[in-house]
Order: sequence, then C-alpha cells, then structure tokens
Amino acid sequence: MQQGLKKGREEGRAEGAIALLERQLTKRFGPLPKTAQAKLAKANLAQVEAWSDALGAAQSLKQVFLVRPVDS
Repeated sequence: MQQGLKKGREEGRAEGAIALLERQLTKRFGPLPKTAQAKLAKANLAQVEAWSDALGAAQSLKQVFLVRPVDS
C-alpha cells in the first residue's frame, strides 16, 4: 500500500510538472506542435525537470527538447 501511495504521488508530481512546463513553453514559443505535446506526454519527471531548467536559456523550442536529464 505504501509503495502504491508513493507511486501515485510521483505520478502526480510528474503530471503537475508537465502541465506547468507546457504552459511556460506555450507562453514563450506559442502553440506547441503535436510532436512537442507527444514528448511531454511520454516524459518522466527527470526529463521534465531538465527541460524546465533549459527553458530560461533556450532560444527555440527545439533547444529545450535537445536537453537530456543528468544521471544521478
């Protein structure tokens, strides 16, 4: 049961992070193409965090999605 709760919380954090990043990307670069939406839908939390970190310096949507998460 504890493991199920932990997994649920992790999924919730990932969903929230994806929603926030999607809003930020749309505000900065305009409506997202379907390929970008698909990448976001498939991303794990580590990937979304890496893309979020890259957003500030990126000059294009493509630059954001080129970033890979750092292995811990």
